Amino acid sequence: MNGELVAFLILAMLAILGGILMINLSKVVHMLLAIVLTFLSIAGLYVLLSAEFVAVVQVLIYSGAITIIMAFGIMLTRHNDTQQTSPSKFRSLVVAASVIIFFAVMYSAISGVNFGEQATDLHIENTKQIGVALYSRYIIPFELMSVVLLVALIGAIVLAKRDDDEEEAKS
Repeated sequence: MNGELVAFLILAMLAILGGILMINLSKVVHMLLAIVLTFLSIAGLYVLLSAEFVAVVQVLIYSGAITIIMAFGIMLTRHNDTQQTSPSKFRSLVVAASVIIFFAVMYSAISGVNFGEQATDLHIENTKQIGVALYSRYIIPFELMSVVLLVALIGAIVLAKRDDDEEEAKS
């Protein structure tokens, strides 16, 4: 067992632990911290795969921006804490059996896949390669994605503004 495998196992376990904590915690702030743990672990996995650019983007966008936006969204909306009842034992057993079946199916599906010849030069100047491809061959999809994100942002603002106007009209 080499160091890379040990690092992979630790990061993978942290990512899974963060996901499980995200689902099971009840406090919103704790849930956000758990999802940050998952995002950072995934960024570490990208570093192990020699995809440093994707790792930095993962940290900047998901761990930073998305989590902060989620925190602001939760704080700015009306959030009523209600106690939830604990799930029944039957439900827990069904979930555990589903998870085990899912992992068994995924393992059987992935273990037989032939990935072909391993690329040897993808990690050399990968950020430069991404930039050149993005601004030469994929410039139209890149700009279209920018427009789609702008439309989504404007739509979210319009929807949020409409809810405020409707609530003021009711009161």
